[in-house]
Amino acid sequence: MNTPNKLTLLRIIIAPVFMFFFIIDNFHMQMVALGLFVLAALTDLADGYYARKYGVITGFGKFMDPLADKILVSSALISFIALDYVSPFPVILIIGREFFITGLRLLAAYRGVVIAPSWWAKVKTFLQLSIVGVVLGYITLINALAYYESPLRSSLEFDYYFYFNLSLWITAAVTLWTGIDYIVKYFYMIKSVLK
Repeated sequence: MNTPNKLTLLRIIIAPVFMFFFIIDNFHMQMVALGLFVLAALTDLADGYYARKYGVITGFGKFMDPLADKILVSSALISFIALDYVSPFPVILIIGREFFITGLRLLAAYRGVVIAPSWWAKVKTFLQLSIVGVVLGYITLINALAYYESPLRSSLEFDYYFYFNLSLWITAAVTLWTGIDYIVKYFYMIKSVLK
């Protein structure tokens, strides 16, 4: 169990803890949740950097690193739905794609093939983490201004529901495209299972 893999497992552990604190919908708890999300995002950067720099890229890491990202993003998106910050429909598409591709990865692993993340998949992950970070940051900021009764709150309020969902639909489109890309590349495996 090398350092990058430990960081990946740490990210998986952080995800449900982050979700627990965030859905309490309390300013102080959401500050803790934001801190946990930032910590998880930093572990994502650190494990990739460490693995490449010291040449400790493993099959476990190739499989678990993207899975850890999926768990973290899914936890955040489900929390946003629970608190009515976003529509469930783009989230369902995103999480549905993630489950399907995870199944494809498991099938590939069973056949001795490791599916490494494609360039588009990395863009997808960046978009997902970015939208989650923006939503978390905005919610925390607005709640902080409300908590401290700042007059700035009214000037920063906008129709966030529309813009959050617009961003999520764009992210969902890229997410679905990456899923189609994987299906095309590994269709021979899917076809062999369906026989």
